[in-house]
Amino acid sequence: MAFEGLIINNNETQTGRKNYNKHTNDKKVYIETYGCQMNLSDTEIILSVLSEYGYNETTDINDSDVIFLNTCSVRENAEKKIYNRLKQLKSIKRGNPGSVVGVLGCMAERLKKDLLEKEKVVDLIVGPDEYRKLPHLIENLYETGEKGIAVKLSRDETYDDIVPVRKEGVTAWISVMRGCDKFCTFCVVPFTRGRERSRKVQSIVSEAKTLFDEGIKEVTLLGQNVNSFNDEGSDFADLLKAAAKAVPGMRIRYATSHPYDCSRKLLDTMAEYDNICNYIHLPVQSGSERVLKLMNRLYSVGHYLEVLNYAKSIMPGVGLSTDIITGFPTETEDDHKMTLELMENAGYDSAYTFAYSPRENTKSYRMEDDIPKEVKTRRLSEIIELQRKMSSKINRSLAGKTMEILIEGRSKKSDDFLMGRTDCNKSVIIPAKNNRPGDFVKVRILKSNSATLFAEQEED
Repeated sequence: MAFEGLIINNNETQTGRKNYNKHTNDKKVYIETYGCQMNLSDTEIILSVLSEYGYNETTDINDSDVIFLNTCSVRENAEKKIYNRLKQLKSIKRGNPGSVVGVLGCMAERLKKDLLEKEKVVDLIVGPDEYRKLPHLIENLYETGEKGIAVKLSRDETYDDIVPVRKEGVTAWISVMRGCDKFCTFCVVPFTRGRERSRKVQSIVSEAKTLFDEGIKEVTLLGQNVNSFNDEGSDFADLLKAAAKAVPGMRIRYATSHPYDCSRKLLDTMAEYDNICNYIHLPVQSGSERVLKLMNRLYSVGHYLEVLNYAKSIMPGVGLSTDIITGFPTETEDDHKMTLELMENAGYDSAYTFAYSPRENTKSYRMEDDIPKEVKTRRLSEIIELQRKMSSKINRSLAGKTMEILIEGRSKKSDDFLMGRTDCNKSVIIPAKNNRPGDFVKVRILKSNSATLFAEQEED
């Protein structure tokens, strides 16, 4: 799946839209998005569907006709956030009893009728393959008062014909495939997003060209496992090559890879084209062979490191990140130490780390969750601390080096500074001067911390 970290988008940055906010639209929708990049991409699809039925997006929840929570089910904590948010929405709905409240996405697919029965504030439950039905479900609710549920998974829905509604900016996502067939024992994605299906290569390339013409300077190709992409024999390396050749002036990233399918052909393609970013997010989950087998991850530690070492050999300075789960059922202290050892051998720039939480329908749910909470917390802290030290060391080694960054916007801390990103996915802060979002700028790294580089612009 795409990055498993929790992202909350409360619409604060969604003030400008392309192909949206039609003057004839008179209804307002407010959306909060939780979860991975795929959910953020899905929100863009939802807004596009609703725009054709008279809805414009609003950033004011109290001035909305429809309130949607686009949800995540990957972690128990993500679902708890939604339940807490629904309690808060009760007071908002009391003040505006005519408003519609809907739960969309993975949590909607997983919990279905439970949400309607237990959370009286909820009017609609719609899964990730049923967004085309949203306007009709809303209309039916207004006309009949009947609450709606649509959660059927599809074998062929890719939303290939829908132009997403994207926020103003210089970067964008392109969803290239949906679903996952890997069935890792801890993961609900195959049950909440269904089986794998891919878009057409030409459709994706055409979308990238259009975005470039509209001023987008970088795209991220998204899928739960992009390495499984297959369009009538064209694999993901073929897609990446086609996109790189079609828009040579645009940076191209992708997420997320499964190590089992990360081929040398893909890595060679990355190395061949300058506009394909030298950055790989490759979730390992554990450094223990025994735990990997219990997780049904399909690869060995040796194979995983072989992939990383090959990537490093053909792409010096390649950016590496991963996902790690600690406290999986039966995980021992030795298993935990193996994970720490693998982290050191891999040399990750960053890691998304989680304590295991059982999810219904998965195979691991039937296993005893036998690792005490305090042990999970301690192991997670050790993993986070090791990664912080590794990230700091790697970033310190870049002091004095010249790198090119794409300016994405203002620094969060000061309008006098801008934030850009290297092709290996490192955030860089520089003085604003005369630069603007969308500019490619050569900078010299001055200092760093574990998360950010600080630089000055190289003089011509």
